[in-house]
Amino acid sequence: MSSSDIAPPRRRTGRPSKQDSAPGHDAKTMLLHAAGAEFVEFGYEHTTSNRIAHRAGFAPQTFYRWYKDKLDIFIQVFEAWTDAELAQLDAMLTEQTDSLQIAQATVEHYRSFALFKRSLQQLAATTPEVKRARAGCRLKQIEQVKRWNPQMQDDEAIAALLIGSEQVCQALADGEFNDMGLTGTHAYRQLSELINQMRPDTAKL
Repeated sequence: MSSSDIAPPRRRTGRPSKQDSAPGHDAKTMLLHAAGAEFVEFGYEHTTSNRIAHRAGFAPQTFYRWYKDKLDIFIQVFEAWTDAELAQLDAMLTEQTDSLQIAQATVEHYRSFALFKRSLQQLAATTPEVKRARAGCRLKQIEQVKRWNPQMQDDEAIAALLIGSEQVCQALADGEFNDMGLTGTHAYRQLSELINQMRPDTAKL
């Protein structure tokens, strides 16, 4: 998944057009996409509700018609991000995309969302609402894995695999292996093997 899946690629300026203000346009979704772009580009700390509204093409007060505050929209961006990530992975698994290609795409995804994920980690350590949201998204991931492969039904085991693979993806995205003079080849192989474990039996490579 690219950043454009949760956020428009370009900043919007000025007042909303008549088309943007029309009843058929979902202001809540436009604000959500704008918030995603801001969080990806600047991180949570350096994003404001005013900047989100401006990026979506609305006046600042419009933000509060749909979202309680910046934390509220961050959590909703995270949940939408998780859904989009699972949907893309579901498509790649069922279309029998090569496991190594999936691993490489996942690491690139982590690299593209570096500031967003760093904000998530920091907030989860200090903010109960984000901690609960992260737990809920992990449980959603576990249920998806169980649907992909009915032979994997142990929640504890699946959670350990997912968290471990996430740490490996993050290390590859951050260049930790390169910093040690290593290629990361084994790490990519490990991720590929995990992906094959999760594949539906009909999509095993």
